This record gives sequence, structure tokens and C-alpha cells, in this order.
Amino acid sequence: MLVKRLQPMISHARRSYVELMFQVMGRALQAISEVDEQTRNETRALPEGFLFEMQVMPNGPKLIVEHTGDGKLHFHGDSAPRPVDLSIQFKHMAHAFLVLSFQEKTSVAFANDRMLVDGDVSYAVRMTRVLNRLESFILPKLVAQRAVKEYPANLHLPEKLISGARIYLKVATNFVETVRA
Repeated sequence: MLVKRLQPMISHARRSYVELMFQVMGRALQAISEVDEQTRNETRALPEGFLFEMQVMPNGPKLIVEHTGDGKLHFHGDSAPRPVDLSIQFKHMAHAFLVLSFQEKTSVAFANDRMLVDGDVSYAVRMTRVLNRLESFILPKLVAQRAVKEYPANLHLPEKLISGARIYLKVATNFVETVRA
């Protein structure tokens, strides 16, 4: 009986968490493309104007980023200026919550058929590598190891701390600028 009464609150909390994480991830994707050369090298292979979306099906929260050229990404929030080129979609809010709360690796979610890719799979692999690199920088190592398929062996503490701090500073700055606008 208590579980039935709590279920709507739990569902609302999960949705709010996923919405917040998409806001942070979108801004962090933009930030990492500004501070990390390896990420820019990865995203330079995307066509200029390429739009990437990650969302919860069917009409759940989403994030949209655009490759603006030279490996830089721009966060568009949850509205695309035109049709997206690649969409990675969680089939259910609970699946998104598992991945975004770092209880399940993205690769495991794909393997368990919890996500769909609509678009070029090679671009999806590329964007997954960017997301993994981002998580490796901004999450504590123990959490990142649970979140990514393989934690980078060449990511040492000084680089992780400096890059992570730069990413978080840019994310915070972007949030403040958005509030002011």
C-alpha cells in the first residue's frame, strides 16, 4: 500500500533527476569540447552542423548538442533548430535513471536493449567515446569506472583534476548565463 502511494513521487523524482542530468551533461559536453584536445579530435570527424540528441522515449527529457566546427560542441537545451542527425534514445525513464545515476554502464544498457540508436552507428560510437571521456574527467574514479566501459589508463590525477575543474567551471558559468538571459 505504501509503495503504491510513493510510486508517483519516485517517478517524479527520477524524471527530475534525468532532466537535471541532461542539463548538466549538455553543458559539460560543450565545456569538454572547449578544454580537451582529445575530445575535439574525436568530434572533428562529425560534419559541421551535426546535431546529436539523447532523450527518453517517447516524449521525455532530452539534450541536444551541435558540432559547430573544429571539434567544438554547442548545447541547445532540449529543442533542436532542425531535425537531428543522431538520436540515442532510452526506452524508459527507469533505464535512463540507471545509466545517469551510474548504476549501469552505457555499454551494458545497449547490450540489455534499453537504448536505441537512430542514425549512423559510427557517429553513435564516437559520441559514446566523448561521453565516456567526459565522465572520466568529471566523476570520481570509482564512480567513473562503474559508468564507462573502460576507464582511461593514461588519465592521471593532475590532468583529471585540472580538466574536471575547468569543465565544472564552464558548466557553472553556462548555468549562470542561462539564468541571466
